[in-house]
Amino acid sequence: MGMRCGWNVAACVFVSLVLLVCAACQSENRAQVPTLKVMAHDSFKASDRFVRDFERTHACRLVILKAGDAGAVLNQALLTKNNPMADVLFGVDNTFMGRAVDGGIFEPYASPLLAEIPDELELDASHRLLPVDYGDVCLNYDRSWFSGRSLEPPARLEDLAKPAYRNLLVVENPATSSPGLAFLLTTIGAFGEDGFRRYWKALRDNGVLVTSGWEEAYWGQFTAAASKGTRPVVVSYATSPAAEVFFSKTPIDTPPTVAVTSPKTAFRQIEFVGILKGSHSPSLARSFVDAVLSKEFQEEIPLSMFMFPANSTARLPEVFRKHARLAEAPVMLDARTISARREAWIEAWTEVVLR
Repeated sequence: MGMRCGWNVAACVFVSLVLLVCAACQSENRAQVPTLKVMAHDSFKASDRFVRDFERTHACRLVILKAGDAGAVLNQALLTKNNPMADVLFGVDNTFMGRAVDGGIFEPYASPLLAEIPDELELDASHRLLPVDYGDVCLNYDRSWFSGRSLEPPARLEDLAKPAYRNLLVVENPATSSPGLAFLLTTIGAFGEDGFRRYWKALRDNGVLVTSGWEEAYWGQFTAAASKGTRPVVVSYATSPAAEVFFSKTPIDTPPTVAVTSPKTAFRQIEFVGILKGSHSPSLARSFVDAVLSKEFQEEIPLSMFMFPANSTARLPEVFRKHARLAEAPVMLDARTISARREAWIEAWTEVVLR
């Protein structure tokens, strides 16, 4: 009996030592697993399934670093270019593209998936920034507010400067908001360098309301949103009606909002992904770029980020096919022109509208 107990004790000690050694090996193996860091804006979303599949396929750990809006993300990448915080950057759009490319922070990579992306979305011939998704920033109006009145909804930008539309519009400040900047660029594309100032003076005189960001405008001041807002016209996205249907607490077939997509009333926003110079895992970084351009990830984009997928083979969900829109002839400005003139345009807007 005593010998048997002694053997059990010895066996237990042996097993415990083996387990400790195995745990140490597993810990060392985990430490040796390569990590891929992706810096992105706060609106970036990747499903748990996508993350798990990528980690399993490439035997790595994927870390998503959220770093604020698109401008803040780019600023951090530029400030840390000599010691990059991440391997990949997602979320630079065509309003910041010129600055991003001039900053020299990206490695070129011609992904084979570019063959499935329309040429008009590929704005960087050197493939430092590859298009992932796109959509239009435009006016949205409250369907029921206008249906109960004799006033027609706005169809053109000029409508909002008319006396009948006084105190109906809320916009975002282009100095602090991505859709606000996109709408300012819309007016520059529609009215030119001189004309946009006159247009914004007319809007100011007609009672335009300015907020710091999209949430404050859409959820705080827009009459169609779940708020006590008094403004039936807001700057938002051409996909917002689809989002209204998708997120409605009760099933609806008709969105309460309508996107204005007539010619020269919207700005085409394109978002990109790029590999940062100095990446510790360049091969993994290329694999990640391929993954986000793949049909599988691209089909997640409409209902996760409410943008259109860049990959032409990706299928759109029904709610997107029925209710999301693209502008007929959106404003498209050269990325380098935007980079060179952005601050001057924002300063001119501030002088006209806020001072």
